[in-house]
Amino acid sequence: MIAEQLQGMIDQVARECVAGRLRMLNRVITNIYDDALRSLDLKVSQMSILVAAAKMGTARPIEVCEHLHLDVSTLSRNVERMKARGWLEVVPDEDGRSQPFRLTRQGRKLLEKAVPAWSEAQQQVKKALGDGFAEQLNQAMKRVSKGAVGS
Repeated sequence: MIAEQLQGMIDQVARECVAGRLRMLNRVITNIYDDALRSLDLKVSQMSILVAAAKMGTARPIEVCEHLHLDVSTLSRNVERMKARGWLEVVPDEDGRSQPFRLTRQGRKLLEKAVPAWSEAQQQVKKALGDGFAEQLNQAMKRVSKGAVGS
């Protein structure tokens, strides 16, 4: 009887786990965007950082991490790669520990080239997910960002 109960729980997790479903969906959706941006040697995760830097002007790592829900090591690793490619540059700061960064001219030009490819991927994703899903996702992110979900 215990084995049957365990099998039932395993089947339920496999069928219903929101985290598992979201992780699978994330991989599929990320691949669509990455395929669209591949000719620019850009990943959608990097584009998110470039967009954040463009919006912030001078991007402070802690603020970018909070905004994009990234851990510091992930951001740091990506920023180093993007600096090496000439897309980002460090901005001098009084606090030597913090390493604010901003888009370079090359980074801004890359974003200009990336937006049409991103837009095409965006339409493909919206079509694949169905009407209303993107809006529901935006609403869920607003709730999460406002602290409606515990950490």
